[in-house]
Amino acid sequence: MKKLTLIIPAKNESESLPKVLGSLNQINCKIIVSLKENDLQTINSIKNFDITIHKQKGKGYGNSIIEAINVCNTDWFCIFNADGSFEKEDLYKMYEMMNNHQFIYASRYLKGSGSEDDTIITFLGNKIFSTLGKFLFSLKINDILYTYVMGSVNSFKKLNIKSNDFRLCVEMPIKMSILKMTYNSFPSFEKKRIGGRKKVNAFKDGFLILLEMLKLFFVHKIFRQKII
Repeated sequence: MKKLTLIIPAKNESESLPKVLGSLNQINCKIIVSLKENDLQTINSIKNFDITIHKQKGKGYGNSIIEAINVCNTDWFCIFNADGSFEKEDLYKMYEMMNNHQFIYASRYLKGSGSEDDTIITFLGNKIFSTLGKFLFSLKINDILYTYVMGSVNSFKKLNIKSNDFRLCVEMPIKMSILKMTYNSFPSFEKKRIGGRKKVNAFKDGFLILLEMLKLFFVHKIFRQKII
């Protein structure tokens, strides 16, 4: 998988990240871990791995991903969690599917998939936002908040993502749909995280995600009306 770089945003992941990187040592791809310069505990825990450490200049989960993809020099990227919840074997399936699409989305809600880490709140939130994505933007993605995504680096840059936080998870597929980029989904199983807490605040981030979806809808609607 020489065309691929794994993008791993990390924050206080010294417990799980070394184990995740150790599990990936047989996969022939590049790896960029993106984290803050002052996260010394995490940095020290992975200093012996053959990876690139990107020291994040901005703030937030979305910014960490954007900065890392912008310094990526392969054709494709894949966002990969530092907490051990993503199934590494799915990388091979996504890699094969990338030959026919610009983005591939893993889903915990397709037949043959599942999760050991989902909660009632995150499940309901995902269903609500995925339904909104289908209704407002005709998105054919049923797990819009799950960021196990592989994509074309050049296509991602064309999206001009602005979200520095978890709003990236909806801004990316919405802009992808607006620009009529090609994508597909496949069933994936989310494992229980090795360590650490979820970084998402379900209610605060959920509210911001809702506002982002509505903003993108009305901005796109106004833009289309001007063209017509």
